[in-house]
Amino acid sequence: MKILWTLPYLPWPTTSGGKTRQFHLLRSLAARGHRITLLVQAKSQVDEATRQALAPIVERLIVVPRRSLRSLKTLLGVLLAPYPMLTVINGLAPPLQTRLRTLLEEDWDVIQIEHSYSFQPFEQPLIDAGRPFILTEHNVESALGAASYDRLPGWMKPFTRYDQWRYRRWESRVFRQAAELIAVTQEDAEVLRRHTGQPVAVVVNGVDSDLYAGVQPDFQARRLLFIGNYEYSPNLDAVEWALEEILPALWRINPQVRFAIAGFGLPDAWRARWSDRRIEWRGFVPDLRALQSTASVFFAPLRQGGGSKLKVLEAMAAGLPVVSTGQGVSGLRVENGQHYLGSEDPQTLARMLADVLEQPSRLRQIAEAGRTYVKAEHDWNVAAAQLEAVYRRIPPPPPKETESVCA
Repeated sequence: MKILWTLPYLPWPTTSGGKTRQFHLLRSLAARGHRITLLVQAKSQVDEATRQALAPIVERLIVVPRRSLRSLKTLLGVLLAPYPMLTVINGLAPPLQTRLRTLLEEDWDVIQIEHSYSFQPFEQPLIDAGRPFILTEHNVESALGAASYDRLPGWMKPFTRYDQWRYRRWESRVFRQAAELIAVTQEDAEVLRRHTGQPVAVVVNGVDSDLYAGVQPDFQARRLLFIGNYEYSPNLDAVEWALEEILPALWRINPQVRFAIAGFGLPDAWRARWSDRRIEWRGFVPDLRALQSTASVFFAPLRQGGGSKLKVLEAMAAGLPVVSTGQGVSGLRVENGQHYLGSEDPQTLARMLADVLEQPSRLRQIAEAGRTYVKAEHDWNVAAAQLEAVYRRIPPPPPKETESVCA
């Protein structure tokens, strides 16, 4: 199929769960013979490494620069526009709208738009062209109040409630227009179905099972590992909660435990705030396998967010036992005590970690159950097949009219 795929960010490097999902789905679809044009609005320049990473999987890469977050247009739009804040930041972009109009002059089997917050520049061109499109919603954005706004000062709470109201209205508007709506978990699909009254497909988050198959964690190391993109508020909250409440309780039981914290955008202030030498600040790690091999447990103390967590899927694929909250394994069909260990209480999590770190055989048992689960249900090939099933429901484009020639 000939696919036009739009994104509000470059999918390389894979510094976040969303980028990881995009890159691997694009790669899987390209391997299945689909021809993809990728239209991106990006806040950064396309470097040579990004071009090389994407060149084998997309026929065309079209990048439109995004205006500064602090531009006057964005600031006024956030306050005055009928669109929610995320939509203003990623929308009101005439150059992007013009580029899509030009692309819509071509024939496409599939037009795929990622995230409702990116849709505003595309709305009118798609209406004018009468072209059906698929929308993938990675989270139910209107429900992510804490995740989106908890870093704003308290005096802005009236604005956050107003912005959530704007997003609910925006979701209803966008969802009504999509020919097919896709969620990443069954739970999110049910919420979106209530919005639309229509069935919602699920295309799961995935993992490259073969890539991580050779990883052998060190169950004797007493090292916890957490990975995240720290431009995303739920990951900030997870680390801060762990270091404020959970690790101190764990260290009182077992002072030898170490905590490795990796990922993109680590705040500089954290190193000064928590200077304990048992905390290992790793930063962004392009290939996680060596780091995973040094850990005993993947610890995911997430209290906010949505969808399913790619970091957890990658840990399970690497044979790392997971200790988590319910939010950390949201969207996964896993059982506490079999595929992972979990609690919502910080003291219980500390005791749970202390106990299981002294039981290598138990760690191995949980790890094997998690690895088996993700290979069967969350390999990227599974996700690509689910997406192709949605594509097959899109009606083919009508043939273009040709002028008759009279003799």
